[in-house]
Amino acid sequence: MAEQPHTPTAVEARGGGGQRLRGLVRKEFLQILRDPSSIAIAFVMPVVLLLLFGYGVSLDAEHVPIAIVVDHPTAETADFVGAFEHSRYFSPVRLPDMHVAQRALLAGEVDGIVRIRSDFGRRLRTAGGAPVQVLVNGVDANNGRIVSGYVEGVWSQWLQHQAQARGQPLAQPVQVQQRVWFNSQLRSRNFLVPGLIAVIMTLIGALLTALVVAREWERGTMEALMVTPVAVREILLGKVIPYFLLGTGGMALSVAMAVWLFHVPLRGSFWVLFACASLFLLVALGMGMVISTAAKNQFVAGQVAIIVTFLPAFILSGFIFDINSMPRVVALLTHVIPARYFVAQLQTLFLAGDIWSVILPNALALVIMAAVLMGASRRLFRKRLD
Repeated sequence: MAEQPHTPTAVEARGGGGQRLRGLVRKEFLQILRDPSSIAIAFVMPVVLLLLFGYGVSLDAEHVPIAIVVDHPTAETADFVGAFEHSRYFSPVRLPDMHVAQRALLAGEVDGIVRIRSDFGRRLRTAGGAPVQVLVNGVDANNGRIVSGYVEGVWSQWLQHQAQARGQPLAQPVQVQQRVWFNSQLRSRNFLVPGLIAVIMTLIGALLTALVVAREWERGTMEALMVTPVAVREILLGKVIPYFLLGTGGMALSVAMAVWLFHVPLRGSFWVLFACASLFLLVALGMGMVISTAAKNQFVAGQVAIIVTFLPAFILSGFIFDINSMPRVVALLTHVIPARYFVAQLQTLFLAGDIWSVILPNALALVIMAAVLMGASRRLFRKRLD
């Protein structure tokens, strides 16, 4: 009598599914350990990028080289020049005349010229005051505005000091008292390093996943896997879980370097930061899965991942460039960039704290994007199984 084939029950199927998923996750971890490039992308690259941006990139304008030209030295001009020499924003260079100073400006040796005319001392005590000529290199418009503002600040402080020396209040119609919130030291590092974490996690999640899965398509191991009884959701989970844990490790390393090495304050809750990072990591993994499924080639997948994920995260997320200053069309385009929402959460959690009016709307956007991308990944895999 022929033996009837055994049909697995629902309980057996669920148990076998758990074993298959554990086997897939174990396989991915073994592949990660055997592939030095995966470890380098997850742990070495964050360290290199953080050191590069933390120490090598700064938006602060300090020790700006500036030429000082004094037509007729007096006690007042010497005191005014001393205000520039004692400012941490300038590295003044005294030059004999305007011709030499202009040549230095054209050669890029200085970023600006401050000329104090011969009648400075006499006109300083008149009603109209003593004009000071300031020439600024405007090739870099942002740096030109900063230098011009710093010169005005030195001038205002010097006038205040002169008035106090004479025992008289400085006659100004408006007294401006500045107060800087969240980043009182005005350190660009406090702004750049949190945003860089979003770029790092984009690379770990999207680029690493796209390359690894595309490699399996190239080698034929993905097709061999799909003809087995493994379900689509098990394949997806087997890919997502290991790289999610790998990305979490890279995130923890980045946050530790930001707080302890670069002294960026973390005013919000670490667990809120972990939850937001987990949502964004799911989005990045979803992008990597979609790219690798559509490309199926390591070179193409890597190029597409850089163009579609890394460059938008670097340029259009608010990491360096202010979104409100962008053209309207470009600003609208940033709404489809996942890093935009994570950068807003990072900068808020690090510098301001748990501001839920910022965290929750951006988290909702990340949840929607993660659901859409993971659903697209499953659909593309299902098409290959038909």
